[in-house]
Amino acid sequence: MQKLMLCTGLMLALIVMAVAAHAQDTNNLSPEEAEAIAKEAFIYGYPMVENYKTMYGYAVDKDSSQYKAPFNQIYNAPGVYTPQDTTIVTPNSDTPYSFLWADLRAEPLVLGLPQIEKDRYYSLQFIDLYTYNFAYVGTATTGNGEGKFLLAGPNWKGEKPEGVKEVIRADTDFVFVGYRTQLFNPEDLDNVKKIQAGYTVQPLSQFLDEPSPPAPPKIDFPPYSPDKVKTLEFFDYLNFLLQFCPTVTGDKEARANFAEIGIAPGKPFNSDSFSENMKKALESGTAAGLKAINEKAATEKSSADLFGTRKFMKNNYLNRAAGAKMGIYGNSKSEAFYFVWLTDSDGNKLNGQGNRYTLTFDKGKLPPVNAFWSVTMYNGKTQLLVANPIKRYLINSPMLPDLKRDADGNLTIYIQKDSPGKDKESNWLPAPDGPIYMVLRCYWPKEGILDGDWKLPPVERVD
Repeated sequence: MQKLMLCTGLMLALIVMAVAAHAQDTNNLSPEEAEAIAKEAFIYGYPMVENYKTMYGYAVDKDSSQYKAPFNQIYNAPGVYTPQDTTIVTPNSDTPYSFLWADLRAEPLVLGLPQIEKDRYYSLQFIDLYTYNFAYVGTATTGNGEGKFLLAGPNWKGEKPEGVKEVIRADTDFVFVGYRTQLFNPEDLDNVKKIQAGYTVQPLSQFLDEPSPPAPPKIDFPPYSPDKVKTLEFFDYLNFLLQFCPTVTGDKEARANFAEIGIAPGKPFNSDSFSENMKKALESGTAAGLKAINEKAATEKSSADLFGTRKFMKNNYLNRAAGAKMGIYGNSKSEAFYFVWLTDSDGNKLNGQGNRYTLTFDKGKLPPVNAFWSVTMYNGKTQLLVANPIKRYLINSPMLPDLKRDADGNLTIYIQKDSPGKDKESNWLPAPDGPIYMVLRCYWPKEGILDGDWKLPPVERVD
């Protein structure tokens, strides 16, 4: 009993010392300094925590309505996204998705792809825990041929095995792979499903017919709570994620600064250890970080600088966060270029309540792409697709044969809540009764888009 009391006393003493040390470290900071660090840490961590929301809903919480499949298994969506899909904001509804949440701690995975007909666009987008698009496989990068690709985590030091086309190396232990397979029309869905069935994944040991390595440690994933991320518990999520993100050269200074307020890989943030003044400073910092993200996202008319590799993004954490806010998992601009309509030609915010709009592409001035383009409607409040009586969420280039043009060959899209009339309904993009925005996606864009020569037409309000 005495030994037990001594051990218990020692443990309590260690805990007190740890808390005291933490408090002492933060006491070296002024509230103003702590607020500034919290702001930058929130901006840095915002896309990561948003990414975790998807990870938890898709691969961890089997009771979630959004659950897809466990780690290291591919989930093939049976159709395109609809308003009932609510985990990812600003989703596309052109390409049925397949998803893979990869756990690379034990060993790499080998991803297999089937032969795909040359006129169909598809892509695999590789996204690390930071939300960088660190690699692509597909029509625009590797072609439509059959092949196998090895996806490895940061601790794997092996060489490319025979039978593998390419080794793709990630900076984080967990990776999200988003597969997009072009759907030409509703009748084409069975063809897409056959392609999806040809997407495969297997551990490297199985591919090599070797014994499996030891299983990695079990992880106690914290349940994602939208309420908790609005508090200082946001940093608990960030600390949890950072243990799977070995520090890279470009982040060393930032990570060292964040450590001054208790942000450290795998450690509890323990906001109760701070004084009231310091807690208020940290809360002000997170609020300032969110404000900066919202302001950045609200003024962007293109996502060209918001998604890409770490090298391309140049450690611009605000751009990365704004991208996650506007629509997490957006493509790099060379793969898909996005334009956003937030206002009409007079600078007024778009709103479907009592307003009617038109969007006209002049003859010969449709978006120049190698694959296809689409204009998608979103609810300005939820950032989700809009339910409507004709179940049309977008107008895209595969629909061109069914769209009407005027006498001059121009294409006008009618944007409003109610039908513009039977004669114009083929070109109707239904809007909700409230704030809206629209996204033009240009898959595999041509130089006219990338170099800025092609100009985005305005949305005109109809009186």
